[in-house]
This record gives sequence, C-alpha cells and structure tokens, in this order.
Amino acid sequence: MALKVPLITIHNCKICNGEKSFVEPFSWELKAGEFWLVTGPNAGGKAHFIQALGSSNATFHVDKFEPVGNGALYSDVFGKSRFVVSLEVAAALIQQERDNDESDYVEGGVDIGRTAACFISEVLQDPSVDLKLLPEVKLCGIESVLNRGLKYLSTGEIRRVLLCRALLSKSRLLILSDPFAGLDAESRKILRDFFSAMASKAASNLEAPTIILCMERFTELPEGINRVLEFNQGKMTFCGSKKDYSAYLTQRDFKSQSLVKEEKETVAKTIDQFHNERRLITEVPKNLEGNSTLTKNSLVDMENVRVAWGDKVVLDNLTWHLYSGEHWLIRGPNGSGKTTFLELITGDNMQVYCNNVSIFGRRRGTGETVWELKEKMGIVSYRLHLEYRMLGGTDLEAVMLSGFHDSIGLYQQRSQVEQVAVTKWLEFGGFAGRAHESFASLSYGEQRALLILRALVKYPLLLILDEPCHGLDENYRTRILNLLEAIAKTGATTLLHVTHDPTEVLSCEKHILELCPGENPMYKIISLETE
Repeated sequence: MALKVPLITIHNCKICNGEKSFVEPFSWELKAGEFWLVTGPNAGGKAHFIQALGSSNATFHVDKFEPVGNGALYSDVFGKSRFVVSLEVAAALIQQERDNDESDYVEGGVDIGRTAACFISEVLQDPSVDLKLLPEVKLCGIESVLNRGLKYLSTGEIRRVLLCRALLSKSRLLILSDPFAGLDAESRKILRDFFSAMASKAASNLEAPTIILCMERFTELPEGINRVLEFNQGKMTFCGSKKDYSAYLTQRDFKSQSLVKEEKETVAKTIDQFHNERRLITEVPKNLEGNSTLTKNSLVDMENVRVAWGDKVVLDNLTWHLYSGEHWLIRGPNGSGKTTFLELITGDNMQVYCNNVSIFGRRRGTGETVWELKEKMGIVSYRLHLEYRMLGGTDLEAVMLSGFHDSIGLYQQRSQVEQVAVTKWLEFGGFAGRAHESFASLSYGEQRALLILRALVKYPLLLILDEPCHGLDENYRTRILNLLEAIAKTGATTLLHVTHDPTEVLSCEKHILELCPGENPMYKIISLETE
C-alpha cells in the first residue's frame, strides 16, 4: 500500500504567471513508485508545467499552479527538496558566470570563474571530499572537466555537470528536461541505464529520489518509465500508461504520415521561391568561381592546427579543407573539440591567430575583420542562443533582421525590403502574426527554431550548425531538417553540421570529420561519396 502514497496532487489547477495563463485547468497525481515522462510539442505547455513544478514554493515572477474553483488544490511532499536540470537552467548558469566575469581585474586577464568542482561542491556537506572518487561523478563522466571553468564547458559537458550536482544534492524530486540533448552515444547509454536503475530502486525504496523526465520526443526512453503526461496547445492532452501512449501515438502518426511527403515538397518549393527572390532582399556575395585568390572554391583551409588550454590539447596537427558545395558532418564525443573547431572558423576562438587558418581565401590575422567574414556566414550555436537570451526583450522581427547584419540585437533602421523578407520567413517557420512578440516569451525550442531561420535569411555562403535541433519537438525537427536539405540543394550554401543524433544526419552530408581525443592522429576524414 505504501507505493500508492500520493507525492504530488494537482486537482483542477491552471498554470499562470501573474495574470497570464499558459495551461488550462487540469488534474494530475504522482504516486510513489511511478516514473513519469512529460512530453508534448514546443509551446504546448510542457515547459510551463516543468517550471511550475520546479518552483512551486515561489510566490511571484514564476509560473505556478493556481487552483480554480471549490475543491481545487495543489499539494506535494517535497518542499524545497527539488532540483531542475534543463537547457534553460544551463543557459542561465552560463549567463551568471559571464555576468560575474572579472577578467579585466585579474592578473593575466583571464577569470575562469567557478570550476565544475567548485560548483558541484556547493551542494556537498563535506566540500573537501575528493570528487573523483564519488560514484556520481564517475557515472556522469566528468572527471576530466572538474578543474575547468563552467563557461568553458561544451553543451554536453555542462549538462552532465548539472546532472551530477542534482544527484549529489540529495534532492527528493529530480526534474530532468531533455537530459539526452547534447550527449554523445556512450553518455546516452550510460544515462538510460542509470534512469532504468533509479526507476527500479524507486519502485521498492521510498528513500530513492523521484525522477520526472521531460522530453520533446518519445524516443530513447529508459525502461523504467511507466507513465506519460502530454501537453499540447495549453491543455493536458494525455495522461496514462506508456503502453497506452505508444498506441495513441501510433494512431496519430498513421493519420499524419500522408502529410510528411507533402510537407517536404512544400518546404522545397518555398525555399526555391525564396532563393529566386533573394537578390531583391540583399546583395549576394560574389561568386567564388571568379575570385582568383581562392583555390578550388575554397571556403576554409586549416594547416597543422593546434589548440590547447594549458596542458589539455583539444586539436593537434589538424589539416582540413572545405570547398563550396561539400556538406560536412562534424562528429566526436563530448569534449572532443567540435565547438572549438567551429569557433576557429567563426572567429570566436582567439587561438585562430596563432594558427594557419584561412577563411574565404584570406588568412586570419592579415587585416580582415570578423564582420567581413561573418557577412558570408550563417551561424546556429549554443553560444549564439545564450547571447540572445541575455537580450530577452528583443522582438522576433528584430532577431530575424539582425541576421542580415550579423549582430546580436538590431542596431540599424528596419529596412522595408528586409521586413518583407522577414515576414515571409516568419510565416514559413510557423511564427505568422508574432513579429512583435519578445524573444524571451518563446519556449527554448521556439527560440532555437527562430535562430535557425535567422541564420538562413540572407542565404549565407557557409552555414554553421552546432547541434541545431536542441530543444525542438518532432514536428519542428522534421521541418528544420527538410529545410536544411532544401537549402543545400540550392547550391548557394555549404553546410557544416555538428550533431550526436544519427537520425539528424542529412543525406547531402557526404563528408565526415570525426574528432578522436586521445588518439594519434586526433581526427579522421571520411568520404561517403560514390564513384
């Protein structure tokens, strides 16, 4: 009977923030021994549910449950013993580290901020413990990053650090949103096995933490999940067993299968139309064929590149060339240097100046400005997403318009011609009529989708995509992948794409750069082109 004890009870409550409501009144109960998945499309209400659940004791400026009518109530047994791990929390943590950066005041001009070890030790009763000996640290695979500053960690690394801190916090309720995002294949397997073990433990041990998973997609689910809660369009649309939800999805997907091919064809036709109109929108960069300073239409050339942070070598003796029309997949385990590699190209890593790196035929450090390079690039990355989250109040139209000017925020007059183009892209991306909503009001997944559209609006020569599908639900993800395929087929844009998810690899990506930390050499080049 103990396993049937209610831990959270929500009866006829809505989710609101001040006077604004996000989810219509619903009822739900979490009992001991249950392992729930919370899912649903972007902006459907899932994120508001998780935020309210993670901060239900707060009284203002956060999403919260509000009882509606007589007999309605919200109650739980967890008090303050709860911990949330999400993309939003990771982004807020990095922003906090940047706000506290004191590099201008320290010797050497570099303030690494809190290290991963310091951050984790904040929740320990004995901060002097050797973290490398803790099973939670080994489970999360973060031994090698403990002495690095949080702001220098990769997306996957910081997620694993947050998960480790959550486990060591001894919180009774762990709310984990998209825990697999940004993790390599080995880390995903370890995490799935861990969740399955925790679910088994929770079923027979009341002292085990209660875990709620929040995921955009109904994939890679741990064996222990037995219940599913779905939100869509501000309503609770499913509450029941995993088996029943799987059947529900099968029926729903069968009805939508006929629309998949039609959607792909619509995306391709729309992109062709936009491509034909682009000369009316912005000046198209000069054709590389006619530029005598370039060899074989070269976009990027790296010769014997080495990047190191102290004793840690990230890239070593890397020689690599990118030519127009060659679409590349960049892959490797977490911390292998994928983001560092991309930042050598975008100009966001200063070690480019002590290496032999040429972009669009000009060696870095020979007088070109970063803006001259970025006018030919479109970029989607975790770093860019963080920068825009700091602006928050910028409206969607301004975010899109900034894509023409390669700025974080808009500092130019709003050109009418560009506004017409942006309106079309917003409609195409599902943001019709929302041009003047603030970026901060969007869900994380919607923000990421908008930043992808921003990168494409000027048809860049080079499109750099660092885990572009983070936070996207299945519908957005499918549309974005179709969009990228269509962009590649125009021949105007070359793609560099980082992803850990094999289902997100595009058919046009016939070249692979695989980074291999600890090996000699530290990389492999693979060609999938047929003779």
